[in-house]
Formats: sequence, structure tokens, C-alpha cells
Amino acid sequence: MEPRLKSGIWVAAYLRRCASANIFAVVARKGDDTAGSVIVKVNLLDGRARVFTTAYDDRGERVWMSALKDDVASDADAESYIERSVVRDPDIWVIEVEDRAGDPHLDGF
Repeated sequence: MEPRLKSGIWVAAYLRRCASANIFAVVARKGDDTAGSVIVKVNLLDGRARVFTTAYDDRGERVWMSALKDDVASDADAESYIERSVVRDPDIWVIEVEDRAGDPHLDGF
């Protein structure tokens, strides 16, 4: 198992990668710099959104999965999920990405 990258460094790298590809992404909520979990919300810009959370596979590598029962949900449902997550884990980071196609741009992350 490889050592895990600190959350703050991961978020900075992800934002830089998005910016270099002209993808709008912002920190909607700052979490713990060292070990905060990360949620990526993809705003489809039509009142709908996708939400992704992390898990770790059996080799200790980060994998991304849809957090919502329906992969695409209303923005209100996405925000409700995020609010519940923050109540459970106040160290969580929330990154919001705008992409009409719903691509979170997490390949390789």
C-alpha cells in the first residue's frame, strides 16, 4: 500500500488540472488539510448534478464512485447528500465542477 497523499495537496492538484483544461472547479467547502475526505459535485448547469465520493480498494488505491442512488439527481438532492455528509464528517472537502456532460474529470486521480 502506498502512502496516501494529504487531502489539501490532492485538492490543489485536482484544481490545477481542471484549470489547465479550462474546466471550472472550485472549493465549495474546505476540509481537513491532512486527512479530510473529498466529495466532487459535478453541476450539469441545468438543475441536475452528479456526486462522487472516494473509497479505497483492496490495494489501498483511491477509487471514485457515484454517491447518489440515481447517478444524476436534482441539484437539491445533491446538496442534501452533501449536507448530511458534512454533519457526519466535518473534515470533508467539497469540490464543485461545472460540466454539462457530467464528467468529473477524475481519470487518473
